[in-house]
Amino acid sequence: MNNTAATLIGSTAILLWSLLAVLTIASGSTPPFQLMAVSLAIGGMLGIVICLFRRQGFSALRQPALVWLLGVTGLFGYHFAYFTALRNAPPVEAGLIAYLWPLFIVLLSTLLPEERLRWFHLAGGALGLAGAALLVSGGNGFNFQQAHVFGYTMAFLCALIWSAYSVLSRRFDNVPSEIVTGFCLVSALLAWVAHLALEETLWPVSPVEWLAVVGLGLGPIGLAFYVWDYGVKHGDIQVLGAVSYLAPLLSTLALIYAGYATFSLSIVIACLLIMGGAILASKELLTQIFQAHSSKP
Repeated sequence: MNNTAATLIGSTAILLWSLLAVLTIASGSTPPFQLMAVSLAIGGMLGIVICLFRRQGFSALRQPALVWLLGVTGLFGYHFAYFTALRNAPPVEAGLIAYLWPLFIVLLSTLLPEERLRWFHLAGGALGLAGAALLVSGGNGFNFQQAHVFGYTMAFLCALIWSAYSVLSRRFDNVPSEIVTGFCLVSALLAWVAHLALEETLWPVSPVEWLAVVGLGLGPIGLAFYVWDYGVKHGDIQVLGAVSYLAPLLSTLALIYAGYATFSLSIVIACLLIMGGAILASKELLTQIFQAHSSKP
């Protein structure tokens, strides 16, 4: 499978992550770490099913300790830092800082031997960040306060963990993406420990809420991690980083469609900024697709 196809596969994770907010709201009052533990467990079971139908199967889970450390730190570390940030800082400011991870991916990818940073990667990432900032703030600006420094720090750590995990995963491109099965199951166990230490157990109370939890485990906190792993290992990681700013935009549109948010002018402007940034950052990829299409008889 070529670089372009792998990039497109990785991009489907962004579509799945756009459903994260609406499914989380629909899941009811389940505490964050409990929801994370259950969803990751479902994501791990999805991986078990995948392994049953793959040639390498469960042998893909036999990997060096460094691979496991990277994967579990990426999945569990990101979510732990994110939820901790939301507990200790206003959601708007914490959300903006956390959404630095796509830009960090673009920047950190330059440390890889086969990658180089081009002006359109950086410009596209910057436009995406501007659009995400407008989207998260609703056009009302930000109010960073010293009292929330710990929360801001955790949000920054959250962005750094996910971007570092994504970029470093490329150094292990020989490791099958089925390994994410193990990452999900171990992270689910750690999330349950965090839940027992920090939260009160509250289970979903209706079939709709249970369906939302299952949807999270199958999609945004399940399949998304498998396709993302494949994309960052074999696709254009700089394009994936830049177009990841589509996630907050698509998430907002999903919330509007579901009746959890309202449409506004700031969303239109954010849409233009994010789409423009994604197209600009994907300049080389779009050129390859166009040339491949035009060369067909």
